[in-house]
Amino acid sequence: MQVLRTPDPQSTQVTAPSAPHLSRQTETWCRGQVGPEVLQIRLWLAQWGIIHESLGHERFDLALEQAVKRFQHRVFLREDGIVGPLTWQALQIGAPVNMPLLMQGSCCPAVVTLQRRLQITQDYGGMVDGEFGPITDRAVRDFQRRQGLAVDGFVTFRTWCALSKGVA
Repeated sequence: MQVLRTPDPQSTQVTAPSAPHLSRQTETWCRGQVGPEVLQIRLWLAQWGIIHESLGHERFDLALEQAVKRFQHRVFLREDGIVGPLTWQALQIGAPVNMPLLMQGSCCPAVVTLQRRLQITQDYGGMVDGEFGPITDRAVRDFQRRQGLAVDGFVTFRTWCALSKGVA
C-alpha cells in the first residue's frame, strides 16, 4: 500500500491509494451470484480478518453476504451485503474509501460516523450531533496520539483507517 501525503486542508475528500483491478470490478456482486470474483471477495475478507477461511465455492451465499456486511460496517459503507464499486475498492485495500477530510468546523453526516466511532474507542463522550467542535477535536487528537498518528485534529485517510481497525 502506498503512503499518502497529507491532503490539502481545502480538499473535500480523501481518496485511497489505487489498487489492482479485476476486469469486472464495476459490476455488483450479491447473494446467489457465481463466479471467480466471489472467490476473490472471499480471499480479501479472509485477508482482512472478517472470515477465517478463504476456501470456498464460487457462489455468493448468505454467510458471505453477512461477512460483507461486517466488512462494510468496519469501513463505514452502507451495510447492504452487496459488493458494488465502493465495497470492491475497500476490499482491495482493506480500508475505508471516499471518506471526507474532516476538521474542526465540519458539519456533515460523516461527523456523526466519526463521533460514534470515537465513542466506541472511548475517546469521545460528547453528544453525537454531526458538528466537529472543540470536544470532537480533542477526541480526534487523543485518538491520533494513542494510535501514533500525526496529532493535528484532521481526520484524513490515515485516521479513518485507524478508526476502522478492530471493528467488525
